[in-house]
Amino acid sequence: KEELELRNQSLESEQDMRDRHDYVDLIDVPDSYNGPRLQFPLTCTDIDLLLEAFKEQQILHAHYVLEVLFETKKVLKQMPNFTHVQTSPSKELTICGDLHGKLDDLFMIFYKNGLPSESNPYVFNGDFVDRGKNSIEILIILCVSFLVYPNDLHLNRGNHEDFMMNLRYGFTKEILHKYKLHGKRILQILEELYAWLPIGTIVDNEILVIHGGISETTDLNLLHRVERNKMKSVLIPPTETNRDNDTDSKHNKVGVTFNAHGRIKTNGSPIEHLPKHEWEQIIDILWSDPRGKNGCFPNTGRGGGCYFGPDVTSKILNKYQLKMLIRSHECKPEGYEICHDGKVVTIFSASNYYEEGSNRGAYIKLCSGTAPRFFQYQVTKATCFQPLRQRVY
Repeated sequence: KEELELRNQSLESEQDMRDRHDYVDLIDVPDSYNGPRLQFPLTCTDIDLLLEAFKEQQILHAHYVLEVLFETKKVLKQMPNFTHVQTSPSKELTICGDLHGKLDDLFMIFYKNGLPSESNPYVFNGDFVDRGKNSIEILIILCVSFLVYPNDLHLNRGNHEDFMMNLRYGFTKEILHKYKLHGKRILQILEELYAWLPIGTIVDNEILVIHGGISETTDLNLLHRVERNKMKSVLIPPTETNRDNDTDSKHNKVGVTFNAHGRIKTNGSPIEHLPKHEWEQIIDILWSDPRGKNGCFPNTGRGGGCYFGPDVTSKILNKYQLKMLIRSHECKPEGYEICHDGKVVTIFSASNYYEEGSNRGAYIKLCSGTAPRFFQYQVTKATCFQPLRQRVY
């Protein structure tokens, strides 16, 4: 068995080298390019460089985009399904919710709370992309920060870190518009990167941070073991036929249509997939929403996941000796909301989500032994940021 694992690792390493050649090395950066030039291995200087360039609406060259995404995927592949994080009075943890391509909100968070560092760790709880106009910039900033601080910046998968969702909600179009020549390559590697994103973070062994929510059948032991990389899109459920006949399923084409509510309907199957019961577990944690009514019932508003009541929250938290669930996934007028007797917190970081003035954004600061602290903000057209390097930490 060990020999087989070593052989598989060797094959993966060879494939990574080929991918790097195909994705990165064949693309030159011309002398005429006057945008940011990243130096690998990356340092905090590269984070500053990107922030200043994106603030001036510069476009990062496709060579660097592909190199950042490729390197990020390589590191993510080594990570477990759930990242375990410890806090201390000298090392509080900041948790951010949905950003949805709204770059000014990320700038605002960094301005108020400081840039990521070894002493200023962050969790970004999914839905970095779609809807807003600067999804690729947000994704690149987060990936570069992750590469510089892999132990202190944590990325959870959201329901929009999914190539099928990107087709419907704008990110695919953004990539193809900004990167007309190499956009398809970027989308290909993104599809793989999404699948390697961790599906949750556990803080101080007592707080579960996932994008959507839970159901009465949520099994954290199982979720720790699933092969998350096989979940290329949560929107294409596995079928008994395809699991019984893998050879045929590899050649099936995926048909995509959208219903009147903008939810995706599909036929066909991707190349490989999780067993149905594992797929359902991940659907629940990426798509579910809390409600005041006891029980667990279908999430008809989204067409995936469930609505879970306070009794379900108590049951699951007690089962795994946890005290709180922090999730995102829903826009809240104040940027956050507390429900289920204080055991469930929703955090949403994209202000003005529906329109100017529609909602505030927020983030949470956590430190073991103390109650979560909430910080709110709202980006306005009149907002004027100081240069990023002059901010006070």
